[in-house]
Amino acid sequence: MKESLIKLLEEKQDQFVSGEHISRLLGCSRTAIWKHIDSLRKSGYEVESAPRKGYRLVQRGEQIQPHDIKLNLTTDTFAIEQTYLSTTVSTQKVAHELLQKGVKEGHLVVANEQTNGKGRMSRAWHSPAGTSVSMSLILKPNLPPQKTPQLTLLSAVAIVRAIKQLTGLSADIKWPNDVLVNGKKLVGILTEIQSDPDLVHSVVIGVGINVNQTKDELRSDLKDKTTSLFIETKKKVDRAKLIAYVLNELESLYKIYITDGFEQIKLMWETHSISIGTHLYARTPNDVIYGFAKGITSEGFLLIEDESGVTHQIYSADIEF
Repeated sequence: MKESLIKLLEEKQDQFVSGEHISRLLGCSRTAIWKHIDSLRKSGYEVESAPRKGYRLVQRGEQIQPHDIKLNLTTDTFAIEQTYLSTTVSTQKVAHELLQKGVKEGHLVVANEQTNGKGRMSRAWHSPAGTSVSMSLILKPNLPPQKTPQLTLLSAVAIVRAIKQLTGLSADIKWPNDVLVNGKKLVGILTEIQSDPDLVHSVVIGVGINVNQTKDELRSDLKDKTTSLFIETKKKVDRAKLIAYVLNELESLYKIYITDGFEQIKLMWETHSISIGTHLYARTPNDVIYGFAKGITSEGFLLIEDESGVTHQIYSADIEF
């Protein structure tokens, strides 16, 4: 009901919509409409009411609400079921807890603020209230564990496409899980799995996006290496709409992946990659490999040919140019 009410008010933009008109379109009493308007106001929406005129949406709230996300969703399963949290330690942690309760594939966990988010290799991910996207998506693909890195690359492609669609910005992908704009990190992706040796039971894809932070709100030690959509576009970005766009792209690519395999996704990823065709350092937990990045394998591993002509398959590493 909230989704329908917001959509109706947004379609009318600055016009008043009478309670009688809303009641007739939505098939509910005017008292029920008033209660929903009151609920919207409490969640941060500014809704003006006037006698004999009705209601007018002045401004949407700053919080990310499930009904805001659903307004722009075109998915069949992704984010149809959502867990929204005003603040949480980690959306990844919540997603893993929900898996124990048997939630369906496509369940989304999203938070307005994340106080102890983590990136790859247990690094901290800063997610201040009201400025960023912190979300985790639950998948249950029928895959062997060695293929799960492909889902990280798929997610990166989906995010790049969504950012382009919503903001017009062209973003780059740095293997394995960073999305950059103008050479600065904008997005981090963390993929965690639960599996047996030969079969994946679940995958939780965590996505953190710097959206509306100013330069002063970025971590002081990372200001030269990170950016936000606001810094790059000089415009505030609707976080709920961005989440919906990302999920729409994710589900579309995921369907291709499940039906046809990784090859199409691989080609899309290579189109946006800045890691391929360059000389770079790959810092693995045990070694540092310098060489020419030739491409990625069908599993998503990075191929680096060192100065002696030996080709290394890199599963996980920090990349430096």
